[in-house]
Amino acid sequence: MSMYPRTNYEMTEADLERILDACKPVPYIVVGGHGPISPQERANAAWADLGSRMGFDYMTVQPDGRSDRTFTAIPSETSMQRDERIAREVDEKRQAEVARLKSIISDAQSQLTKLEPPCPSLIRALPK
Repeated sequence: MSMYPRTNYEMTEADLERILDACKPVPYIVVGGHGPISPQERANAAWADLGSRMGFDYMTVQPDGRSDRTFTAIPSETSMQRDERIAREVDEKRQAEVARLKSIISDAQSQLTKLEPPCPSLIRALPK
């Protein structure tokens, strides 16, 4: 990963609650010699999830001192990469929707072909 300039981020109140909850110890009974994952591991996982959603490397997070919800981190992608990714995702969604609609149209045309008589002049010519 290239080193990008640190960027300011602000998490939501719900994100802060998730991280604080992850840091809390939990009571447990050891069964089979395996305890639960540690509060540190849970906190790391919560930061990793937040980093993937907000686009930063969670291992570079530092408090900025303004509030509990604000911090700095190194983005996991540049703004150009983010714009390219968003454009690519929009195009992929568009292509998927086009494919879905073409499939619906194809199915509807198949059903219509089965329901329509093969040739209207043949129906008139058939003996009754």
